[in-house]
Amino acid sequence: MEILLVEDSQADARLTIEALKEGHVKNRLTIVRDGVEALSFLRGEKWFSRAPRPDLILLDLNLPHKDGRSVLTEVKADDDLKSIPVVVLTASKDHEDMLRSQQLHVEGYMTKPVDMDQFISLVKQLKAFWHADVILPALD
Repeated sequence: MEILLVEDSQADARLTIEALKEGHVKNRLTIVRDGVEALSFLRGEKWFSRAPRPDLILLDLNLPHKDGRSVLTEVKADDDLKSIPVVVLTASKDHEDMLRSQQLHVEGYMTKPVDMDQFISLVKQLKAFWHADVILPALD
């Protein structure tokens, strides 16, 4: 499972990495530190031209340069990106952020500090859904 973590806090990134390890979620994790980098990665721009398409985006809302709200809006408006599941991991308890995220059809919204058991359960559900949705070509 390819996961893109968009997180500017090194401590929060470390916690996410540990949670994925503890939950035995096999993944390849790429971390970008701001919204501009996230969109460049997702669009394969500049030095991200060979970046893999993520199966899941873990997105912080409070980011430098371009905040996660803008990133989420652009991802969900882009026909090539909108099918990628997004889980918002944020310190924001703002009701408007939660409503806006729901309107943009995020797969999860978790406030920091994140309940790790709940987080792992959500990632495993998304992983199972992603694997169930994969259709392999018929053998001739």
